[in-house]
Amino acid sequence: MTDLLNYLHDVFVAKFDAWVVLGFIAQGFFTMRFAVQWIASERARRSVVPVAFWFFSIGGGMLLLIYALYRRDPVFIAGQAFGLIVYFRNVYFILINRKQLSGG
Repeated sequence: MTDLLNYLHDVFVAKFDAWVVLGFIAQGFFTMRFAVQWIASERARRSVVPVAFWFFSIGGGMLLLIYALYRRDPVFIAGQAFGLIVYFRNVYFILINRKQLSGG
């Protein structure tokens, strides 16, 4: 039990700094994207991916990429960098489709 308490103290207290705060904020963005998707789907009674999902994805992805770069984690860096490409591409498609629908 002491080992577990020492581990938890090390992870959540001793290593707590501004970078950990940034990581938690970034994770909050990712949590919000699923919350807005869930709420939109419940309201529509079908699966819906609102534009806010992609903006929360971009915000969370950028913050987590910064965090991963600081932590020097190559797996985390590669995953977040690729994810950002996907998120920006989806927003691009949304903007292009809106422009086409408006006749622009």
